[in-house]
Amino acid sequence: MADTNTNLKERVRAFWQANPCGVKFAEAAPGTRHFFELVEAHRYTKEWHIPIAADFASARGLKVLEIGCGLGTDGAQFAEAGADYTGVDLTDAAVALARRRFELSDLPGKLQTADAENLDFADESFDLVYSHGVLHHTPDTQKAIDEVHRVLRPGGRAVVMLYHRDSYNYRVNISILRRAGARLLNSETGVKLVHRMTGEPVDSLRQHAKLLKTEKQSYLSPEEFLSQNTDGAGNPLARVFSRDEARELFKNFSEVTVKTYFLNKRWLPLIGSVLPRSLESRLASRWGWHLWIYATK
Repeated sequence: MADTNTNLKERVRAFWQANPCGVKFAEAAPGTRHFFELVEAHRYTKEWHIPIAADFASARGLKVLEIGCGLGTDGAQFAEAGADYTGVDLTDAAVALARRRFELSDLPGKLQTADAENLDFADESFDLVYSHGVLHHTPDTQKAIDEVHRVLRPGGRAVVMLYHRDSYNYRVNISILRRAGARLLNSETGVKLVHRMTGEPVDSLRQHAKLLKTEKQSYLSPEEFLSQNTDGAGNPLARVFSRDEARELFKNFSEVTVKTYFLNKRWLPLIGSVLPRSLESRLASRWGWHLWIYATK
């Protein structure tokens, strides 16, 4: 099992090294000021709930660890709020870009590569551990959560987002709509039709089409289909968790609260473009794709 997980983790590392999270959303040279401005604008427009859910301002004066710092977008918010910030990521590519983000804004912070399942920090080192959309990509999510618990001081908090099993995106979009739509990818005409229907980039759809032709049986398995249809074709690992499963992961914490956010309106045929934010929020509180866990040690 250990060898299997090691191999899988290396595949995860290779995927995110080649595809740093968020880069595809900015049509500008990576590492430039304009690049980071576009990334931030896209993130907080599309996922407008993040500043509310993360409550960056409340971290002022706290020692904060972010696991999976990505491009440093959320990390910069913590640093600007006055946190003593440390960010780690599995890939050198992300850490290099995050450092550049901090340098451009003259922000204090420590950034380094690290494995979420084996953190190189002493016990009880941090007041807050934050991780957004990361720990469902590591082979042993429970081990990573145990590391979060270990490095938190008594009374410290974890704020972690995992993909939600009982969400519209998983139960309807991925499990039904995307699976049905995969049949259309057998031809270039079908690829272009799916592009017009969903807005998904043609290049991405062609990657899915190639996988369907070369690895159809494995691609269509439930676990593989989920991984390939969350963060892009080629993604080797993604998992989803129910509210109860999330509580079980955080069973060693003294207090656990879960909330759901993010009903990506692009996934709602016909009504998505006209759905008011107030209704979107109500639907997301039950069927949201992002399961936020707030846990106190």
